[in-house]
Amino acid sequence: MSLEIKLKRASKIYHPGEVLKGSLLVETKSDISHTGLFLNLEGLVSMQLSSKSVGIFEAFYNSVKPIPLITVNLEVQKAGKFPAGVTTIPFEFPLKAKSTRPLYDSYHGVFISVQYTLHAELRRGILNKPLLKSLEFIIEGDKVAKSAEQTPIPFTITPQSLENIREIKSVPDFKISGTLERAVCDIEQPLQGTISVDHSAKPIKSIELQLVRVETCGCAEGYAKDATEIQNIQIAEGDVMRGLAIPIHMVFPRLFTCVTTATNNFKIEFEVNIVIVLQDDHLITENFPIKLYRPVK
Repeated sequence: MSLEIKLKRASKIYHPGEVLKGSLLVETKSDISHTGLFLNLEGLVSMQLSSKSVGIFEAFYNSVKPIPLITVNLEVQKAGKFPAGVTTIPFEFPLKAKSTRPLYDSYHGVFISVQYTLHAELRRGILNKPLLKSLEFIIEGDKVAKSAEQTPIPFTITPQSLENIREIKSVPDFKISGTLERAVCDIEQPLQGTISVDHSAKPIKSIELQLVRVETCGCAEGYAKDATEIQNIQIAEGDVMRGLAIPIHMVFPRLFTCVTTATNNFKIEFEVNIVIVLQDDHLITENFPIKLYRPVK
């Protein structure tokens, strides 16, 4: 026999305040007795510390406990029998937060994840293992008015503008300029801009665009902050023509990004790095913090 969870929306994307509708499908070759069919809806913020942070602050062990956002338990079918064939049982849940916390965006990070999952359990008596099935769906959180901060961000990278340089004399002479369209970004639209190499004393090997997540777990007593790469896009290869405006275009990947979120227990932020790799494998990096939001259409 088999147990399936099917949602009415093929996209599996929902918003706070909507009703989650679907069906449980029980397929069996012959009549079968059971002691109940149960369905559980669970939304959790899960956090874990990186290995470098464990043991630093005892207070962390309380602050990194999972944070429940929504929990609903439902007995779909009381004990009885399922006939041979496929039995379809509809269900629906209102998507409302259980506390003052909102339903945050679904997000799969390295140290923080926000997941919404349906768990179905068909109990088949003491002698048989229960039949289990899980299905994750996506929540896109509350939308906000379009940000007024839409001004382009011009940048110029030179040896003098670099930080964390021990000896500036060891850095070859170069000048790289460009523009990012904005630092406050609509998560549903690509990040765009241009970059050009005005001059470089050494030949260039590659120009890359790196998207970074910055995850912070903790509380008032202390916190652990970790930056990890989400994706790296090569936007130019080889010793590019000087003065040529190279387009920047990057789509924010679903689940691996979410709207910028800050709470008392955790923060999810994002940054963009422009990385220029020289032929001798020296790296020139410029960092741009960005804020992601989801606008009202």
